[in-house]
Amino acid sequence: MHMETGRPDRRRGQLEAFLAGCGLDFDARAEYTAMLVDDGEIVAAGSLDGMTVKCVAVAPDRQGEGLAARVMTELRREAWARGHGQLMLYTKPRNRMMFAELGFSPLLETRDCLLMESGRGGLERFLAGLPGAEGVTGCIVANANPFTLGHRYLIERALDACDTLRVFILSEDKSLFSPDARMTLAKAGCAGLSRVSFHFTGPYLVSSATFPDYFLRDRQIVDRAFCELDVAMFGEHIAPRMGITRRFVGTEPEDGVTRQYNECLKERLPGCGVEVVELPRREADGQVISAGRVRALYREGRMEALRPLVPETTFEYLLRNPYREG
Repeated sequence: MHMETGRPDRRRGQLEAFLAGCGLDFDARAEYTAMLVDDGEIVAAGSLDGMTVKCVAVAPDRQGEGLAARVMTELRREAWARGHGQLMLYTKPRNRMMFAELGFSPLLETRDCLLMESGRGGLERFLAGLPGAEGVTGCIVANANPFTLGHRYLIERALDACDTLRVFILSEDKSLFSPDARMTLAKAGCAGLSRVSFHFTGPYLVSSATFPDYFLRDRQIVDRAFCELDVAMFGEHIAPRMGITRRFVGTEPEDGVTRQYNECLKERLPGCGVEVVELPRREADGQVISAGRVRALYREGRMEALRPLVPETTFEYLLRNPYREG
């Protein structure tokens, strides 16, 4: 038996078939995979996507041999080499004991999904670093990829409805612009606005684009699980710690998934004492200003066309950093 690591290009089809036999789909977003191969057959595997462990499986007839621990040891070694001292994973609730034996502690459990982290105390340390309430405290969660005048408009309107606004920028490095660049542009784009502070989400608030769904094959279950997990994390932990009583979202006329997610938040968060306020999006030339529209123009090199859609600070950054394929 030997370990094969890296991208599973040579065994991609074999890995997909192995995981399917274990009730999982291979997540193509995974950056690194460890496979134990015995006599040409995959008997255990697991993957790493940033700090998230994915697609861990052991052949049914090889369970009890410590193979999952060997795979996890390799994934931890690689994660450490990449600068990730903490690991997260999402799995089905029935797998709690298996991953607990591999050193993971449960954080949140919903009907369809269990969120776990390596070690203990990560969430508590994250919450301890967040500020408390200052009057009526509101919140916006955004990717800001990149920061646009649409984001600025939502922040201004939200400030009209609260005393203090906390803006969370997604920490996941899955976007065209890095987390640090997105945070810098958000802060620069809000220069002159008082009563607003910016914070990274850490691994505790996720976007629909990064929510691992490889273990949930029904699209409706995936959407429900994502919303339930976000409501539980935000409503039960983050909002109480920061005294947040209002969460602001923009109307979503184009993206059906985001629109459905907003409806889910409006339905569920009030039960946690958080009002969800939907604000109209700003338009330019009869179209909603969106980061997606800005990215498309940026990729095409149409800088003057995107200029009316972004703050001057974002425009200057894009000029200094022209788009390069790959």
